[in-house]
Amino acid sequence: MRYAIGIDYDGNGYRGWQTQQEGVPSVQLTLEIALSKIAAHPVIVHAAGRTDAGVHASGMIAHFDSPSIRKPYNWVLGTNTQLPPDIALRWIQPVSDEFHARFKAVARRYRFIIFNSPQRSSQLAGKVTWHYHPLDVERMQRAATYLVGRHDFTTFRAVECQSRQPVRDVHFLKVWRQGPLIILDIQADGFLHHMVRNIAGVLMRIGEGKAEPEWVQDLIRVRDRTQGGVTASPGGLYFVDALYPPEFELPREAPGPVWLQG
Repeated sequence: MRYAIGIDYDGNGYRGWQTQQEGVPSVQLTLEIALSKIAAHPVIVHAAGRTDAGVHASGMIAHFDSPSIRKPYNWVLGTNTQLPPDIALRWIQPVSDEFHARFKAVARRYRFIIFNSPQRSSQLAGKVTWHYHPLDVERMQRAATYLVGRHDFTTFRAVECQSRQPVRDVHFLKVWRQGPLIILDIQADGFLHHMVRNIAGVLMRIGEGKAEPEWVQDLIRVRDRTQGGVTASPGGLYFVDALYPPEFELPREAPGPVWLQG
């Protein structure tokens, strides 16, 4: 039986999603250990995305295979009793063997959250990116429109990015303010290494008035990472959703993080 699962986690205590060398904490390994105890056999988990160290998720989708038969309630409750407080299994659903969390995803969605305030917040430490200079959201949204569509995002990917090609199709990129928080909401057919954090860094520079919104067009044309400004910190980045063909009928949840909803 193949199972699809929904997960949320705080990435501050982990070196990213993917299992690495022995002794390095990862979300994947921690989840596999917990699921293996409930399944009563070793479990390997495949996720829709591979978040970096310090990056969070409110709607990560993954899957695993198991011959063990458990009710969904028992899978969720049992696994969560084995997980640390910073990782939670939200739901589980049997799916066909054709489902694959990574290769069947048709889009992925991230949110980057900025705490725009003269003073930092201890309660939001590690959960947002703090920016103390005032940011103009209207300028940031104008700049964001130039990134929507199919473009070569070489300027917006890490130098060590291993993707074979840099072209991605951004479905939407919305920027809005909610009190002292500024939210960047972006969905695309896929993302390059550090792509969202590099976009956030560029938009913050524009919002601060250090560059014009049209600068984004120049960055797309130049295809040079060295011209792309500062990479924003990982603390404000959340993997919030992965989209799949409707035949898989996966549960749909409001994009997070949960403390931002409402």
